Amino acid sequence: MNAAILVARLVIGLGVAAHGSQKLFGWFGGGGVRGTAAYMESLGYRPGAPYALAAGLGELAGGVLVAIGAMNGVGPALIVLVMLVAIFSVHLANGFFNSNNGWELPAANIAAVLAFDYAGFGKYSVDRILHLPLYSMDIRWVMIGAAVILALGTVATRHRQAHLPTASS
Repeated sequence: MNAAILVARLVIGLGVAAHGSQKLFGWFGGGGVRGTAAYMESLGYRPGAPYALAAGLGELAGGVLVAIGAMNGVGPALIVLVMLVAIFSVHLANGFFNSNNGWELPAANIAAVLAFDYAGFGKYSVDRILHLPLYSMDIRWVMIGAAVILALGTVATRHRQAHLPTASS
């Protein structure tokens, strides 16, 4: 079981971290902060740079923490936060399937990190190997709740384009 948790943590954590590195550094075909900021602005997040940095740092830090199994609760909360913003800002309107840019992949990431949060990072984790103190389940669920609230607050900051009347309106 511990080996399976490790493999799952590495796949999910490093996958999410890679998306963060696209946003921050332009690695793996990403746009870097400048390109991500422009994309964030196209979604209504202005100015785009702080949102690009927040998304990139949340994915990178959350993904690395999950992959190495450190600071239980913090990595899953960061990933839940960023994935919920992505779902509500980009993916929800496209339906479920990832092939249509739907919400399937970010939802799968959320489900995986919630499972890690609930089950723990396992024997092969930095927390366990270094005998670091673990956050209680109550504290971890408070972190997840705070992530959900922050995600909804972030989505609420979007600027919606006002419908401008045309000459025929």
